Formats: sequence, C-alpha cells, structure tokens
Amino acid sequence: QVQLVQSGGGLVQAGGSLRLSCAASGGTISDDPMGWFRQAPGKEEREFVAGISSSGSRTKVVDGRFTISRDNALNTVYLQMNDLKPEDTAVYYCAGRDRADYIEIYSLEAGFDYWGQGTQVTVSA
Repeated sequence: QVQLVQSGGGLVQAGGSLRLSCAASGGTISDDPMGWFRQAPGKEEREFVAGISSSGSRTKVVDGRFTISRDNALNTVYLQMNDLKPEDTAVYYCAGRDRADYIEIYSLEAGFDYWGQGTQVTVSA
C-alpha cells in the first residue's frame, strides 16, 4: 500500500500563499488519479478541493486561487494556494485512487483508496 506524507502547512496571514506537498512512498502513484480535500473546523465532512488525472494532463479545482500539480518522477503531488482567506482554514488531506479508473478525475471521498495524514492550514484575518 502506498503511504502519503504531507508537508507545507502552517499559519499564514490573509493574502499569503502556501504550497502543500504530498510525497508517496511504498509504491508509485504514476497510474493513480490524485486529489486534495479539506475539513474545516467543526465540519463532519471533507470538502473536495482539487483533483488531477494520473498523467497530470487534466485538473479540476473548486477555486481559481488553488492549483494542483504532480511530478510523477518525484512521486509527489502539490497544492499551490494563493491569496489565502480565513475561510480556507482547515485540515488538508491528499488522497490517491488505486483501482480501475472509469473517469480521469475523482471528486468524492469514496473514489479514493489511500490518504495522507492531513496537515493544518490556518489563515489569520
């Protein structure tokens, strides 16, 4: 099973930027669609943030301030977050799918099979 280790979170002021990294080990992610989710304080569910196809040729984001990318040679997925707002405060998770792919990008939690540990992003007003 692939393990995902996240880094890059922290505390930033509104308007600032962060880049989250999700480094895989124990296997390759080059055949796997990947995604980012976040869980805001007090919320039960994880919200889809961005998804990317296995090759990186296609992406989907819910907010234009965010960009998802991947470097399959480095076995790593990234989430670039610009112009951060207090409402972006959440625990962010990366995830991968290790099943047959029926579509190129998945946006539901159930579509993913393995997850990172989560990293806190806090944006101060």
